[in-house]
Amino acid sequence: MAMSTGPPPLKFTGSKHLVQRLILATLTGRPIRISQIRASSHTAPGLSPHEVSFLRLLDAITNGSQIEFSYTGTTVAYKPGLITGSAAGYGAAGGVIRHELPAECSRGVAYFLIPLCILAPFAKTAVNVILTGPGVITSATEAGDVSVDTVRSAILPVLKNFGIENGLEVRILRRSNTGRNGKGGGGEVQLVFGHQVRLPKTVHLMSAGTVKRVRGVAYSTGVAGANNARLIEAARGVLNEFVPDTYIYSDVSGAPLVAAPEKSNPAAKKKTGLGFGLSLVAESNTNVLYSADIASPPAGGVTPEDLGRQCALQLLESIEQGGCASTIAAPTMLTLMAMGSEDVSRISLGKDVLGSEQVVQVARDLRTFGMSGWGLREGDAENEVVVSIVGKGVGNVGRKIA
Repeated sequence: MAMSTGPPPLKFTGSKHLVQRLILATLTGRPIRISQIRASSHTAPGLSPHEVSFLRLLDAITNGSQIEFSYTGTTVAYKPGLITGSAAGYGAAGGVIRHELPAECSRGVAYFLIPLCILAPFAKTAVNVILTGPGVITSATEAGDVSVDTVRSAILPVLKNFGIENGLEVRILRRSNTGRNGKGGGGEVQLVFGHQVRLPKTVHLMSAGTVKRVRGVAYSTGVAGANNARLIEAARGVLNEFVPDTYIYSDVSGAPLVAAPEKSNPAAKKKTGLGFGLSLVAESNTNVLYSADIASPPAGGVTPEDLGRQCALQLLESIEQGGCASTIAAPTMLTLMAMGSEDVSRISLGKDVLGSEQVVQVARDLRTFGMSGWGLREGDAENEVVVSIVGKGVGNVGRKIA
């Protein structure tokens, strides 16, 4: 029997923006082939542990996906299947997928959560994933990942604009900062996504409004809770002059234990993921969110006062950029706008946000996958641009890919 031949795979090179391309391939049903992944590296050619782990996670929430690696791991071919979610009895016990991250994972758990938040609305059933294992880092990382708190308070709420708002939850079951040498932390996070949509709604987000309140979470893992008080005091010292309605919660937890077997004691465990950090989110009177995130570096040597002040200044910088989406949320929002119903969605973005590497790359990749080009015009404010996108109607039809 002759096999049905689908469209030819889209070809990409290099490891940058790998996750974004895998997401778009999954949503649009286009097979892709990515080559020359760190091909020039003599010490660690090919896919990194966190990239392999993301491919495994993608395989767990889809049915019928085909993933092929080259012998060296420098080339990967991906043919997407159907996004099934955490259907009971398929690839999960009782409808929950437990996905373990390896100890070598150097990326924060947001690296996995944000893509899941884009894919989950298009799944056939609810998505319920627990990310566990020695590689789970819930804090912000030096690689540029935000903390789980920021995903919960600055990414999930923006999905409401697209009509995705019921049954969404991120639970932090065990906190962890970056471990020694910037690798893994032993935390545990659960994403529950119960709202599936046929098509994301058309959005018109034109007015950024004025900031009315700031909320945040200061967290300490395995270190003195006094660090939280010092973080909060330093951040409030900057923010209180700007917006009096500032409230920062404090969360103190013990350090997680991970297996560290020794010859004399195979069951030995060690504490890991020590540190502290701060996540801040500012909300405007038109429900626009701006966020900032910082955590103590693995090498140490930075006082909570310095970190608290730095995070507050980062938040003010994000607010100054203007627009209706921060740099963190913009790629997610623009992707959902391109997938939405066949109508024009508009969003006002700050020029610095629009010109950021992530957003420019989203535009390029969407075009490569056959989505509409973007229309740009000057916004009402001096530093804003209105981006118009015609949705392609790539909805959730529970369809199989030929």
